Amino acid sequence: MPSPPATRIGHYDNPYLVAEWHRSPPGETVCTPLILETADNAVAQGWLYARGGESTVVVLMHPRANFSHHYLTPGLLEAGLAVLNVNSRWLNNDATLIHEQVLLDVAAALTAARRRYNRVVLCGNSGGASLFTFYLHQALAPEGERLTDTAAGDPFDLNRFELPGADAMVYLAGHPGEGHFLLHAIDPSVNDEDDPVSCDAALDLYNPANGFVEPPDEPRYEIDFLETYRDAQRARVERIDAIARAAVARRREARRRWAETGDVADRRVSIATDFLRVYRTDADPRCVDRTLDPSDRGYGSLWGKRPDWINYGAVGFGRVVSPEAWLSTWSGLSSRAEIPTTGARMTLPSLLVSYTGDTCVFPSDDELVARSLATTRLDRVLVPADHYGFPVETGREVATRTVADWITAQ
Repeated sequence: MPSPPATRIGHYDNPYLVAEWHRSPPGETVCTPLILETADNAVAQGWLYARGGESTVVVLMHPRANFSHHYLTPGLLEAGLAVLNVNSRWLNNDATLIHEQVLLDVAAALTAARRRYNRVVLCGNSGGASLFTFYLHQALAPEGERLTDTAAGDPFDLNRFELPGADAMVYLAGHPGEGHFLLHAIDPSVNDEDDPVSCDAALDLYNPANGFVEPPDEPRYEIDFLETYRDAQRARVERIDAIARAAVARRREARRRWAETGDVADRRVSIATDFLRVYRTDADPRCVDRTLDPSDRGYGSLWGKRPDWINYGAVGFGRVVSPEAWLSTWSGLSSRAEIPTTGARMTLPSLLVSYTGDTCVFPSDDELVARSLATTRLDRVLVPADHYGFPVETGREVATRTVADWITAQ
């Protein structure tokens, strides 16, 4: 039997370079690598770019993506701004990423920035937006009112740590939260969490009986189906939350028994992590039916042009995670790193830059972010580009100038 024809379904020639700069910084730029030791004895990495004489530094960071050569960097330097690009302790690996803990990576970066510059501006790109807003929510909390545990209920008292503040905030293609994103992208037709192809046909987004057609045609889903679908997505996240909390409770109970008895079996259960496998997380109806939450975006998801295929592959968000990481980062019902909640303390002057062709952040997401922030100064700009700022000239370059002009005008 002949093999099916090879079909390229990715958006980019090299998906590992989508956040990298497309041109080099000015020739006189000096890059200083920083080892950012955190207050809980972990390490984040920083790259401080400067030409000399700057008074303002822009800090860019993502919970796990590599921002060491972020594409804004050259243009911000040309505008007279220093840039501190930060990679968290969980670079390229969110299997054990606890958002409450990664706030200390942000704190270490801001401590280094404050030592060197008079003014610190946070730039939250993509997942960096919800990370920085969560950080500010805790940094600006009244005395003694910060979180004292993680989303899984493990003790982690943020009141014990110094969380330096910032002076302004930029949102660049920032989504309301990673959990929020996944709540809308997870496939609710999975009816057996141990079987990657289990499927309730009535909830299958990619089932022709529910309205799906293959590209270049586009489906049009009925309102009743979409309402049922969204309810089922929430139900699946609730189910995974319950699985995660049960696993946490088993380990916690074993820890209690081990403290009492010293039994080796209890010790092993208390340590062993039963990682969750979260199958099929590329199933947001908006990625294939572009009449939903309409924008200038192309067909497909953040991952590529065929989400109906990608949904079954290895690539995707939150696919293999510890129970604690699921609850802290990827659960749209349990994660605290959600701008609809954390924006209530985000009072800094802010700029919201939205890409009109974004396949990850939709217009309703931008509106949710905007109305969630407590700032009295929110400027908004639309830029024609996809989630990574392509095409370069009308996307990245315009966004960079917009961000640089706004910061220098403050």
